[in-house]
Amino acid sequence: MDQAGLVTASEQVVGCRLGRRRLARLAGLATLEDGYAVQQRANVVLEPVLGPRIGHKIGATTAAMRRYLNVPEPMAGEVFAGQVHAGGALVRARDFVRLGIETEIAVRLGRDLPARAAAYGRAEVADAVVAVMPSIELVDDRYDDFATVGGPTQIADNAFDAGCVLGQEFAQWHGLDLAALSAQTWKDGELVAQGLGEALLGHPLDALAWLANRRSSLGLGLAGGSFVTLGTITPVQWVTAPATFRIEIEALGGLGVTVN
Repeated sequence: MDQAGLVTASEQVVGCRLGRRRLARLAGLATLEDGYAVQQRANVVLEPVLGPRIGHKIGATTAAMRRYLNVPEPMAGEVFAGQVHAGGALVRARDFVRLGIETEIAVRLGRDLPARAAAYGRAEVADAVVAVMPSIELVDDRYDDFATVGGPTQIADNAFDAGCVLGQEFAQWHGLDLAALSAQTWKDGELVAQGLGEALLGHPLDALAWLANRRSSLGLGLAGGSFVTLGTITPVQWVTAPATFRIEIEALGGLGVTVN
């Protein structure tokens, strides 16, 4: 897309996110790459308000979520420091357009995974992971209709990202079969969803490799010290009333968030 279209689209993304207004399909975005170009420009403008970008999220890592969102492949977004919470956090539904809760595994990188031509594989990205943790992603349906708004527009807006809740980091994770770990989502003490880590592109670390390779294709890397939430294992839980949510990831533990 041309420079004028890039500026206009990024202004729309920023205005709707900060104004908590629904975002319509962005004109002029023909490809997913156009969406990432808008995302990068918009995120520079958002940083003074939401804080530096210190993490990454992957959306639509399960086939079910790709069908649900009507997108052809997973989507990457960036996470701002001002929207990262510790377990037991309290968030307000009125700060979101339509808040959703997702049950995820996150990783902390101990070294850079720079952009490059050669593809990253599971073993190489695993070597860069210094900790694994449970995570709740806070997602916000800020769109007129996410089923028709299109992947480029979703990507331009960081693919629903609205922050996350991070749990305890586990450095001794290498003996765990991450694909076999069970995940549970609880709402007000009632089990509402469950699944396995293999839902994330077959293996959580394959999702991380996908992100490293997708960002490489855009000339972007992943920085050591940053974290990555690898996608929801169970279906998103849309918040319709005040509630307390808790997630449990086998071997990693749990954490919760209360919405009022």
